[in-house]
Amino acid sequence: MTCNKICLELLGVTAEVAAFCPERGVAEWQVILHVEPRGEGFAQQWCRIRQAEDMLLARGELDGARCVMKRYFLSDSTNQQPLMQEAARDTASVSLIQQQPLDGSKIAAWLYLQRGIDIAKEGGMTVGRHNGYTHLWKMGMTETAGDSAMQTETILHQYETALAERGATLADNCIRTWFFVRDVDTQYAGMVRARRENFIQQGLTEQTHYIASTGIGGLPARTEALVQMGAYALTGFVPSQLRYLYARTHLNPTYEYGVTFERGSVVQYGDRDHVFISGTASIDNQGRVVNVGDIVGQTHRMWENVEALLAEAGATFDDVMHLIVYLRDIADYGTVCEMFAQRFPQKPTVITLAPVCRPTWLIEMECMAIRPATHPEYRAL
Repeated sequence: MTCNKICLELLGVTAEVAAFCPERGVAEWQVILHVEPRGEGFAQQWCRIRQAEDMLLARGELDGARCVMKRYFLSDSTNQQPLMQEAARDTASVSLIQQQPLDGSKIAAWLYLQRGIDIAKEGGMTVGRHNGYTHLWKMGMTETAGDSAMQTETILHQYETALAERGATLADNCIRTWFFVRDVDTQYAGMVRARRENFIQQGLTEQTHYIASTGIGGLPARTEALVQMGAYALTGFVPSQLRYLYARTHLNPTYEYGVTFERGSVVQYGDRDHVFISGTASIDNQGRVVNVGDIVGQTHRMWENVEALLAEAGATFDDVMHLIVYLRDIADYGTVCEMFAQRFPQKPTVITLAPVCRPTWLIEMECMAIRPATHPEYRAL
C-alpha cells in the first residue's frame, strides 16, 4: 500500500491518495479531496471538486478505475444539496451529509475506487461483481415521517427489502453501516432503540453478532429527516471469511452500554483482508470515557484503541487507507489537525464537525485498512 498527495494547482484541489495495487487481481484506491477556499460560493467549489475527480480518473495510474462509493462532507447540506443534482446520476453510491470540513472549505470528498470489478447502478444500489462476489453499496437512505426511532425502523425495513431482492439478509450479508443523526445529543437514543429492536427481529443479538458501524452527528439535506443511513453488504462469501474485532484489553462489548454494533470486522479474501474499524472514541474496557475534557488525551486514547482493533485483524496503521475524524468542538481543530499531520503525514484524512454520541466524547474516528494476505481456502477479491 502506498500513499501520496496530488496537488491539482490550477483547480486548487489536493487529492490524498492511498493505493493497494497488487501485481494481479483487483486494484483499490481511497481518496480524500480537499478544496482550497478562494472566497467563492459553494457552486464554484463543487465545480472544482468534480473537475478534480475527472482529472484523477484520467491519470495513467488510475486507468480503468471506477468509483464504487462517494461521500461528500458539506458545510450546509440543506442549501448545497440542491446544487448537486449531477451527483445523483453517478454510478457510484453517493452520500451527501452536513459534516462541515474544518479546513475552511464548504465541501470535501471521500472516494473509494476499484479496478477489475464490474460496476453498475441497479435499482438505486451500486453493485460490483467479480470472482463470484457481489458487493452492494447503498448510501443516503432517509425517511421524513415520525421521530428518529420511527425513521430508523422505516429505513432498516426498506434496506432489508432491497437486500432480500438480491438474495441477501441484514444478518448474513451486511458488513458495514453508517448512521448520521440530526442533533445527536437528543435524537441518538431513538435511533439506538429502533436499531436494537429491528436487530432482534433479524436475529442479531449479543449471542450472535452485530455489524461494524458508525453512529455520529450529521445533518441530511431535508430538515424533516432525523436519520440518514448508508450500508455495504457482500454476497458470495462463506461465513468463516467474516470475523469480528473486540480488543477486549481496551474496549468493552457495546451491548454493555445499550448499543448494538461491533467494534470492527475483517473480511478475508484469498489475496487480501478488508478491515473495517467502526467509529471509535476515547473509552476503556469498562465502557468509561477516558480523559474527559482533554482533547489531546482523548486523541491519544482513541488512537490506542484503533491500533488494538487493527492488531487483532493482523493489521497496523501502515495498512490504513483513509481516516475520517469527527470533532464535537470546532475550537479543537487546530490541535487535532497538527496531531494527525505529525503522526499520519501522508494518510488520506478529513476532519469534520460532527458531535459524537456521548456529550463527553470530544473526538471519534473511523477507518478502513487493506492488507495483503494469503488465504488459499478462499477466492481472491
